[in-house]
Parts: sequence; structure tokens; C-alpha cells
Amino acid sequence: MSQDVDALFAPLKAGAIELSNRIVMAPLTRNRADHASLAPHALNAEYYAQRASAGLIVSEATQIMPEGQGYAWTPGVYSAAQVEGWKAVTDAVHDKGGRIVLQLWHVGRISHPDLLPGGARPVAPSAIAAKGQTFTQTGFKDLVEPRALELDEIPGIIAQYGEAASNAKAAGFDGVEIHGANGYLIDQFLRDGTNKRTDAYGGSIENRVRFLVEATEAAAKVFGADRVGVRLSPLSPFNDIADSNPGPLFTHAVERLSGLGVAYLHVVEGATGGARDAGGFDLSVLRQAFKGVYIGNNGYDPALAAQRVASGAVDAVAFGRWFISNPDLVERIRKGAPLAEPNQATFYGGGAEGYTDYPALNGISEAA
Repeated sequence: MSQDVDALFAPLKAGAIELSNRIVMAPLTRNRADHASLAPHALNAEYYAQRASAGLIVSEATQIMPEGQGYAWTPGVYSAAQVEGWKAVTDAVHDKGGRIVLQLWHVGRISHPDLLPGGARPVAPSAIAAKGQTFTQTGFKDLVEPRALELDEIPGIIAQYGEAASNAKAAGFDGVEIHGANGYLIDQFLRDGTNKRTDAYGGSIENRVRFLVEATEAAAKVFGADRVGVRLSPLSPFNDIADSNPGPLFTHAVERLSGLGVAYLHVVEGATGGARDAGGFDLSVLRQAFKGVYIGNNGYDPALAAQRVASGAVDAVAFGRWFISNPDLVERIRKGAPLAEPNQATFYGGGAEGYTDYPALNGISEAA
């Protein structure tokens, strides 16, 4: 590890959220909520507590309403049981001195009637199906053509972002992150490949950014903008998403978010889970356009993270897969210790195996 590693251990203030270091735990869907209530439970609290040495934990993506679910056994934040379950998680993290925000999620078209109330069709800005499959209670199934949202339905979904933020606050979170990345509902509104609307939410860049801005404002009314972050993936084709000219689109989106005073911008750099050098435009433009804390994500190892934080290219780095298999990732980076490889077969669904049983350097669970 280079001498730049010290940069990862400088404290950082993201809006009103105090980070003890620059090593962030990225949101990671693990499909381990209670199967009936979709509430977090004791195993989830243990998992997050094990990783509380992160400067900030961003929770797994959490649906803001039943209609926003896209995969089996992902948690929600719209019921009393779910709020109680999340309260146990935040208490466990805070008891270890950690900070945690809840990622607010609506999947839009990336769903299936098997997952939705009454077997309804998924909703989206426009009735355009995505190529791909989603994970249901009975296995993988092809995505279906969504139903285009009516104009008068949109305020209700925006209001749910505010309601979800209120529930997150009641559950003890330090803030929330708006999930605007990876081809889900907000990203579907942003991109001209999925948004063919001709009303106030479609057409021009300003109109396509409107849903993102209003969802962020709804959360900011609850927490204050200085406890709200936003995640974007400007260059990622994940979930069959595309835009004809992402540079001006995302520059405008980031300028609007900066104007709202949000705490941080969390950017998937390149293709989600793939190449960092996905073509399109230079993401440093977004770094310059945003006045708050900039968190980089995607394909980082400790050396690259240290180099980019030390150079000022990013303020912090979010690690995903390395936090799965290294509950004590922060300490391993500090010591230059080897990192354990994750077992991909246990990423989604199941119990403790591949979830809370990865050992720390000392050979015992961080939560023990």
C-alpha cells in the first residue's frame, strides 16, 4: 500500500453527517429480509454491526412502497414492522460507533407481477420493457412490459419518498440516500431511452430530471438536505438503461442536486460491476459541478481508493463486494492485510452463510 493510504483515514463531514474515515460501505442487495413482512431481523442487525467501522454504511436498497419492490426478500420501509426491524439495525451500528443511511428505492419497470400487490404490472415513465430477468420467490423470471405512470400518479410516488424518509428517521438512521442509479425508476425518468413522455416529466433534460429533484426534495423536507445523499450511475448500462447524450443530462442533474445542498453525491464510475472506463463522457465534470462531498464507487481496490482520495479526485470511496467478505475491511486496509474473497454463490438469499460468518483478521466475528 502506498503512503497515500493515510488519506483514507482522515475524518470527513458530508453535510451534517460525520464520517470517521473515507471508507464507505456501498449499498448491497442481499435478499435476506423476513420472507413474510420484508422487515429486517436480528441476523441483518448483526451483519451491519460487523461492518460499523466503515466511515459510513449505505444500507441495502430498500423499497419505499410495496409497488416499488423488484426482487424477492428485499426489505421495505413502509410498515411498522419494517421500521422496528431497521431500528434494531441502526441501534446495533450506533452501539459500535458507526454511521448509517437508508437507501430509498423504487425499481420501476425492473420487477414482475409475482412481486407486486394484486399481481399488478410494474410501473415506469413509459411502457417500454427492459431486457432481462428478476429474482422472484419461485426463481428468475423475464421482466414484463410496464405500465406507463399517469401524470396524476406521480405526486403520490414522490410523497412516498418523503414518507419513507420519515420512517427512516423514526428508525434512527443518520440520513437517507436517494437511489437514482442502475436503471431503476429514477434512472428510467432520467434517460431518453426509457422516458418517452410528453408532459412535464419527459422530453427536455430539465423535465427528465424533475422526478429526481422532487424525490430528493421530499426527503430533504424530513431530514434536511444536509442528511440526504444521491446515487447516480451516468455511464452504466445496467438493467438495459441508456441515454443518447448522458454528459449534458447528468451535468444538469448534478448541478440541480448541488443547488439543493445535498450532503453527498455517490457515483458509480463506469459500468456497474464492470469496466471503470465505460465510454461516454469524463465524470470529472460532475466532481467539478457538485459542491458537496463526492463518493466514488465501482472497481476500487484499496490502492486505487487511496490514490484517488489523496489526489482529491474523490472525497471518499464506497466498497461493495470487499465489504461482503471483509467485515473488518477498514482495519485490513489500515494494516495492509490481504482481503478475503467473497463467495458469489451466497450473495443473494439464504442465512448466515456468506453473510455474517466471514471472519475478521483475528478469526472471530466483528460482532462477537
